[in-house]
Amino acid sequence: MEAFIVSFRRGAKTQDERYIILEVDGISSDGEAARLIGRRVVWRSPNGSFEVRGKIIRVHGKRGRVIARLRKPLPGQALGTKVLIL
Repeated sequence: MEAFIVSFRRGAKTQDERYIILEVDGISSDGEAARLIGRRVVWRSPNGSFEVRGKIIRVHGKRGRVIARLRKPLPGQALGTKVLIL
């Protein structure tokens, strides 16, 4: 299953690159998204040399988006790229 990185988790003046908001293909409600909590995610750099792993920790909103916590922070170029959900 694949998802797109929509944004980092943000505050008014801060941004945390270890937490990402994901939009999952085919999921459009918070009930469907809740079933993904606990699943692992993997982001790979475009050239394949760098990999970051994490886990989906909670639902974000009512439209089926989820928040994942990663082991290492992502670069800003990762926004809009794909993540694999294992």
